[in-house]
Amino acid sequence: MKKTLSLLTALLMLVMLLTACGGDSGSGGQTSGDSAGDSGDSAPAATAVDTNTVAVGAVVIARDDVAEEDIYNFVSAIFENKDAITEQHAKGGELDLNFAASVTAVPYHPGAARYFSEKGIDVAAVKEGAGSGESQSLTFTTGGSTGTYYAFGGVLANYVTNNGGVSVTAVEGNGSQSNVEDLTAGAVQLGFVQSDVMSYAYNGERLFESPVDNFSVVAALYMEQVQIVTTNPDIKSVDDLAGKIVSIGVSGSGVYFNALDVLGAYGLSEEDISPVFQNFGDSADNLKDGKIDAAFIVAGAPTPAIVDLAVSQPTYLVSLDESHTNDLLAGSPFYSAYTIPAGTY
Repeated sequence: MKKTLSLLTALLMLVMLLTACGGDSGSGGQTSGDSAGDSGDSAPAATAVDTNTVAVGAVVIARDDVAEEDIYNFVSAIFENKDAITEQHAKGGELDLNFAASVTAVPYHPGAARYFSEKGIDVAAVKEGAGSGESQSLTFTTGGSTGTYYAFGGVLANYVTNNGGVSVTAVEGNGSQSNVEDLTAGAVQLGFVQSDVMSYAYNGERLFESPVDNFSVVAALYMEQVQIVTTNPDIKSVDDLAGKIVSIGVSGSGVYFNALDVLGAYGLSEEDISPVFQNFGDSADNLKDGKIDAAFIVAGAPTPAIVDLAVSQPTYLVSLDESHTNDLLAGSPFYSAYTIPAGTY
């Protein structure tokens, strides 16, 4: 009798154990399903995939009256020390002599042309009469504190000052147009500009009522991408910006015209969106607060303003498709197709 009871007890325990295992397995399956559901509900990272867009060049220009030796020292200190500069800012890794000497829209400063010539590279044109001023400390206007101009410009100025035989002080700027105007007024001697805005200034187009011709090129340093940033995963194309609140840069800025060019390639205009006119930092803040739907930011990626935004919440970059990119390239000589690699933000 005792053996029978023991056998029944053992069988009962085995049944309970199997049931428990089955229950845990079922529960585990549900948990996995919930996890998968959570994963599916969470949108992928901003650059979990490549982002296709266009880019313009980031160019340093100088007043014509800056001494030839000062500009020669500035350029040589940068390009002879790429590795050391890259340790301080990732954009240093994009410095390339052939690209630096590739500008054709505006002549080069003699100091820069001299350095490139020593490296076996001839620039398209050299500004006659430039470079005859006295050597002096140079002020370098960059960009807003949340942009790449400011961060990289500060690194360059510090490095050149400590290693290049010329004193350079980087200061915060208000973008390409303002930098050209400050340089023209004599408030600064060096400035960062977008390649397209530089050409507009030199030829008296778009942003400039008359030609500005008292500056010359120092070097093209890197490409800055047209980045369309949003926190709304439903905005997947430029077409989706129609009817949305979109920051298109400060009115009259290079970003403003880049935004109009991209919108125009898709058959949209300023009237098809609800435009706001903000700098990078304000755009990022308003995206965080949900006050705008998207923003155009034209700067070298990764851009500090977007990095900060992406840390706080899911952030997305909108790709341009190949057909519309080709239309944009056909309509402007200043743009190049560019892919922002996955994982940039």
